[in-house]
Amino acid sequence: MSYDPIPQDDFVGREDPFGLFADWFELAKTEEPNDPSAMSVASVDQDGMPNVRMVLLKDFDESGFVFYTNFESQKGEEILGQPKAALCFHWKSLRRQIRIRGAVTVVSAEEADAYFNSRARDSRIGAWASQQSRPLESRFALEKAVAKYATKHAIGAVPRPDYWSGFRIAPLYMEFWHDRPFRLHDRVVFRRKTAEDAWSKDRLYP
Repeated sequence: MSYDPIPQDDFVGREDPFGLFADWFELAKTEEPNDPSAMSVASVDQDGMPNVRMVLLKDFDESGFVFYTNFESQKGEEILGQPKAALCFHWKSLRRQIRIRGAVTVVSAEEADAYFNSRARDSRIGAWASQQSRPLESRFALEKAVAKYATKHAIGAVPRPDYWSGFRIAPLYMEFWHDRPFRLHDRVVFRRKTAEDAWSKDRLYP
């Protein structure tokens, strides 16, 4: 697919950021060569020091954006301690970016179970074997832990660990960026004070 150097304005008449996100995400799934669902997640530790890393978006709707992790990991502990986060999707091939900020809640046990059970069996074993973010003596130690839990759960379903679940970021801020020539980019931001409020929409200088 080729792109017009002066792209069409995607924002005229668009008052729903979730619908706009869905449209851009669908395009990314067909045009972005690697991991269109990849997003950076920013959090802060107990001292207010920021952290950022890449994860994969696993679900989204008007209630928020969901990813899964080990809650005893660095990001898990940071988000549980300060339940606010920022996300960034950057689709380089499309020359588009979306930034999201909002409050975080834990998904239901039913949602976490359903997603965990949809994963490959080896990935479910890995969730038991990996003490995520903690020091690892050697690669052999990890492989030994994988073998231990593969043997333990050799028969039947692999249950979800209590420490493994998902976070949902309910956006209060969604900013859409679209590349334009000469760095005169389009930037449109949607804001609301609470998840129950209507969105306001503004264009920003690039």
